[in-house]
Amino acid sequence: MAIEILENKIIGYVKETKLQHIAIIMDGNRRWAKERNLPSAFGHKKGVDALKAVMRACDDFGVKYLTVYAFSTENWNRKKEEVDFLMDLLGQTIKNELKEMHENGVVINFIGDLTKLNPKLQEILANAVEVTKNNTGVRLQIAFNYGARDEIVHAVKDISRRVKSGELEIDDIAENTISKAIYTKNIPDPDLLIRTGGEMRVSNYLLWQIAYAEFVVTKKLWPDFDKNALAEAIEEFHNRQRRYGK
Repeated sequence: MAIEILENKIIGYVKETKLQHIAIIMDGNRRWAKERNLPSAFGHKKGVDALKAVMRACDDFGVKYLTVYAFSTENWNRKKEEVDFLMDLLGQTIKNELKEMHENGVVINFIGDLTKLNPKLQEILANAVEVTKNNTGVRLQIAFNYGARDEIVHAVKDISRRVKSGELEIDDIAENTISKAIYTKNIPDPDLLIRTGGEMRVSNYLLWQIAYAEFVVTKKLWPDFDKNALAEAIEEFHNRQRRYGK
């Protein structure tokens, strides 16, 4: 199928299904490197290229929100060398790509407990958010030092403080109260959750937000995921029937 025809087809699917938000568990960087007898760092760097390709594809297809799982609260348990590399990779990637992303209208945000990161990295991330905040293109949320259970704990503490201060009555707590207390409070919940690498689990990712998301799991490792792979996932989403319990 010609590229133009494929792209128009997927754009039509996005409009027809009102697909706004795609969340991705970017799994398989280390396995990709291991299969090629390379250090894991090569897989992580290749994963950055895959993210750039998918971000551009979202823009081409008309998908407004993209949220990606970059570093979990559990990833601190990896070897110190790899953790340090991932921290440096995030900072360097944001600095190197910020100008281009800004020119392309990307809005950058981060979800997770960023207070655990070193001050220099926090400064780099905060600058990216500030520079791109008024853009109108794809809204990219990077989940870094993120865990869904940790997010819910933060939300419960926030709501508890409001109750204690008298700002909120216990009987007034509803689903919407929680939705407004979590990291993604300003964006719609994901319509589609994609996991690369073939694993059949959600790995403590957006547990509240994916209540009615459609799941697509592919055996492709993240560095091999590209525009065509995203198009295939969107086509599968288009073929689903979303009943919301009805």
